[in-house]
Amino acid sequence: MPLIIMTGFPSAGKSTAAKKIQQYFTEHGKEAEILSEENLMSGDKNSVFASSTIEKEVRGRLKSEVIRLLDKEKTIICDGANYIKGFRYELYCASKASKTTQITVFCDLSVPDVQDINSKRDDNQKYTSEILTALCQRYEAPISSNRWDSPLFLILKDGEFDGAGMIKCLYERAPPPPNQSTQTQPLSNTDFLYQLDKQTQEIVTTILEAQKLSGIGEEISFSSTQEKLVISRTYTLSELARTKRQFIKYAKERAIQDVEKLASMFVQYLRSNLIA
Repeated sequence: MPLIIMTGFPSAGKSTAAKKIQQYFTEHGKEAEILSEENLMSGDKNSVFASSTIEKEVRGRLKSEVIRLLDKEKTIICDGANYIKGFRYELYCASKASKTTQITVFCDLSVPDVQDINSKRDDNQKYTSEILTALCQRYEAPISSNRWDSPLFLILKDGEFDGAGMIKCLYERAPPPPNQSTQTQPLSNTDFLYQLDKQTQEIVTTILEAQKLSGIGEEISFSSTQEKLVISRTYTLSELARTKRQFIKYAKERAIQDVEKLASMFVQYLRSNLIA
C-alpha cells in the first residue's frame, strides 16, 4: 500500500533508480511494484509531451492506476516525470485517502547532466532537444517543506540512495489522517441503503416511463418529491443507472440521515449532472 513517487528531469535516471529501489525492497522482505508512465503511453514519448492534451490523458491514466493499485498489499513505485507539483499533490491526496504512507524520490541531476545522458541513448529512447528543453523549463522541483513532497529523498548522479530510510518512513511511520470529506462515514440507519436504492430506482423508472408518453420540454412529476425534472432530451437507461450509482456513492459518503430528503436530492442531482 505505501507509495513512492519518482520525480526528476527527463533522462535523470528515474526508471533505473526505481528498479534499484524495487530490488532493495525485495531483498529486505518488502514487495514492490513499478508503475511506469511510459508503459501507459500509446505513442512515442516525444509526441506525447509535444501535445498537452495527450500528456494530460496519460497523467490521468497514471493517476487512475496508482489509485487502483493502492488497495494492494505492496509498495507502489510511481515511475514517471511527475514534474507538476499539482499532480504530485493529487497523488498525495490519493494515498492520504487510502490511509497509507508515501515518500517522494527526487533524481536531482543538472540540465547539462541529463542532456549528456540523453545524447548517449539509442535514437528510439531519446528525447528531442526541443522536448527535453521544454520539460526542463516546465519542471517544478519538489520542496521538502511541502507536505505532499515530504519525506523527500534525493538521488544524485552517483545513484546512491537511502533504502533503509525509505523503508522506515513507509513502514514505521503513521500515515497522515485522511480529510474528513474523503472518509466514508458509518451508517447508523440500518434501513438507509434499502431506502436509498428503492427511492432512486423509483425515480429512474418514472423517468423512463414518462419519456414514452411525454415530449421534449415537458416536466416529469414524482410521487416521492415535489421536485420536477424537465425532459431536455432522451435519457438512456445506462446513463440514468450510472448517475444513480454516482449519487448512491455520494449519499453514502455523507451519511445522510434524513431519508425523506433522498428523493428530492436525487432529482436535484439528476438535474445538475444530466448534460443536455
